[in-house]
Amino acid sequence: MKILCAVQFYHPAVGGMEEVVNQLSENWVGQGHEVTVLTSFHPNRLEQSLNGVKIQSFKIKGNFVVGLSGEVEKCKSFLLNNNFDVVVCFAAQQWAVDIFLQDGFIKKLNSVKIFVPTGFSGLYNPIYKEYFGRMEEWFHNFNHSVFLSYNYRDIEFAKKAGVKNYSVIPNGASNIEFNKERHSYSIGSKFKILHVGNHTGQKGHKELIQIYKLAKINNSELIIIGSKNWKGRCYFSCRLKAGLINLYFRIRRENKSIKLKTLDRKETIKTFYDANLFLFPSNIECSPIVLFEAMASKTPFLASSAGNAEEIAEWSKSGEILDSIKDKYGNTKVDVQKSAERLSRLSNDKKSLNDMAVRGYEAWKEQFTWGQLAQQYTSLFSSEMNKKNKESL
Repeated sequence: MKILCAVQFYHPAVGGMEEVVNQLSENWVGQGHEVTVLTSFHPNRLEQSLNGVKIQSFKIKGNFVVGLSGEVEKCKSFLLNNNFDVVVCFAAQQWAVDIFLQDGFIKKLNSVKIFVPTGFSGLYNPIYKEYFGRMEEWFHNFNHSVFLSYNYRDIEFAKKAGVKNYSVIPNGASNIEFNKERHSYSIGSKFKILHVGNHTGQKGHKELIQIYKLAKINNSELIIIGSKNWKGRCYFSCRLKAGLINLYFRIRRENKSIKLKTLDRKETIKTFYDANLFLFPSNIECSPIVLFEAMASKTPFLASSAGNAEEIAEWSKSGEILDSIKDKYGNTKVDVQKSAERLSRLSNDKKSLNDMAVRGYEAWKEQFTWGQLAQQYTSLFSSEMNKKNKESL
C-alpha cells in the first residue's frame, strides 16, 4: 500500500503525536508498505527520509480558525498529483488536517481517507464553536475514523454526529525500544519518581512539583524529562521552583531532590527502566503514550484522569488515578494535597508497586505493542480499500 500520514509536526520535533506517527509509519514500512509523512517544515531536518519513511514538508502555518498561510497551494498540488492508496489524518485543529477539511478539498482525493482525531482538545473552547459545528459534516467525508478510547470526548462527539464507520485502536509502546524485561521490581538507595512531558504548560508540572514537595518520601528524587523549546511556557518557572525547593531545609533533611533533564530518546527509555514510579498529573491529554511506556518498562504509575488515563489504568491494572476535576474547557486539575498523600502511601507499599509493575508489563506485551497496533491499522486499511473497490464496480 502507498500510505500518507498527515501530521503537524514530525522528526526532529519531539512530542506525543510525533511519536505515534513515527512508530506507526516505521512499522508500516517494516510490513512492506510505502509511507510518506506530510508535515511542517523544520529548520533542523536535514534528511527527506527517516528509517524508510519519506518526509514531505511544507512551510504552512495556522488552522481553520486563524486561517492557513504559506505553501498551501503547493501542498494541495502535491496531494492531487500523488496517488496514495490511503491518507491518514492525525489530530484535528491544525493545518495538516484542516487543509483537507476546508472548502471540501478532501472530496477531490481518490484515496481511502482515515481520520484519527486524537481527542478534540479544543472542543469546549468558544473560538472553535464554528469548527466543531462543521465537524459533524466533515466526519462523513472520511471512509473510517479511528479513536484511541471507547469513551473520550472525540468518540462521543462522533457518535452524536451519526458516525457509524469507526474503530478503537489504542496507543502503545515500542517492542523494539522497550526490548528488555525488568527481571525484578526493586528499589535502590533512592526511590525514583519519573515524569516525562515537554514544558508546554499543560503537562501538570506545577502540580507535579507541589505534590512531590508535600509527599513524605525520604531518600527520593523526582526526575522531570522534557524539552524546554516551548517558548518558555513553563520550563523556567519549573526550574526556579525546583531550585528553591531543593534548598529547603526539610527537603534536604529528608534527602529529597528535583532534577530537570532534557534527554534523547535512548536515555529517556533508560530512565523509564530506572524509575520506581511514573507520576503524571497532566492537565490535558487524549491517550498518553507515556503510560504505555511505563507499562513496557515495568514502572507503575499515578496519573490524573486527563484523556483516557482511567481506561488505561483499567486495561492494565498497572496504575492508579489521582483525585481530579475538569474545568469548563475540559482541562484536568488534580487535588495536590490528596495526590501527595496517595504518593506517600503508595511509595511505601512495595507489594502493590511490584504487582502493578508485573500486571502492566504483561498487558502491554499481550495487547499494546506498536507492532500489534500497526497491524490492526493495516488490516483496517485493506478492508476499506476492498469496500471502495467493490463500490466502484
